[in-house]
Amino acid sequence: MPAKEPTWTEERLELLKSRFAEGLTCREIADDIGVSRNAVIGKLSRLNLTRERGGEAPRPARKDAPKGRRRGSVPRLQYRILQAVYAEPLHPADDEPIANGHCCSLLELSEERCRWPISTPGAEDFCFCGNTPVEGLPYCPGHSRLAYRPGSRQRVARG
Repeated sequence: MPAKEPTWTEERLELLKSRFAEGLTCREIADDIGVSRNAVIGKLSRLNLTRERGGEAPRPARKDAPKGRRRGSVPRLQYRILQAVYAEPLHPADDEPIANGHCCSLLELSEERCRWPISTPGAEDFCFCGNTPVEGLPYCPGHSRLAYRPGSRQRVARG
């Protein structure tokens, strides 16, 4: 049975240190030197190599990094939604009636129409609000106030 080759050869250690100094992520270092990301993290920890938080300058983008926009994380998306809802002046939902003059069917729904359901699904008069939604949200301003009530964790009756 052949002897197992050590994971951390002198060559790999030098590559680890140089890539770390260049500011590459642990994933990028692992891919470059042919070990797992966890192996890189463990070895950096044993070598007491750490990065300062907050004070470092942004590292330059790699030439072979994929181009294009990365999709935002869920918490950031939720923050943008809540920011859009609360950027409007706060009015109690009961004070202003919600105009339902643009009702539409499921097949007529699009990004430009409020998706608030009116009536009970399956009923003859079932439809969707159809008003112009708040940018980045599925509902019009009136239904957004109902859907995104601050501090409310209970379900709101629709209609």
